Amino acid sequence: MPWAGRVPDAWVLDASPVQVLVADDDADILLLVRLRLERLGFEVLTAPDGAAALELVHTRAPALAILDVSMPFLTGIEVTRTLREEGSSMPVILLTARARDTDADVGAQAGATGYVTKPFTTRELEDAVRKALLVGV
Repeated sequence: MPWAGRVPDAWVLDASPVQVLVADDDADILLLVRLRLERLGFEVLTAPDGAAALELVHTRAPALAILDVSMPFLTGIEVTRTLREEGSSMPVILLTARARDTDADVGAQAGATGYVTKPFTTRELEDAVRKALLVGV
């Protein structure tokens, strides 16, 4: 069965789509990721910055967050670190335009589940989402 935006049956409490939060200050990236995830069957919440992303996590409790590393107000790494300090085990995928190992290391130390470098293919995004939802933190 093709991936349909749902986690394995053991994780599903009802038939509603899995909510994914996408936060990026680049409107084009935000649109691209949102459309791709919606096409896969996810319900997508979007935020233009880290502060708005953190608020959505607190009010909507998505199953996964995809966060740009460099955003206004709070970076993706700062949001991830805050979530871990609050005890959240929600998987987090970080997006960045910088292809440096140090960014990946800092993200992993903050508690990120995965890391995708821009530009990325939709397949790379799908694989990261699938892995994050199946494996978790």
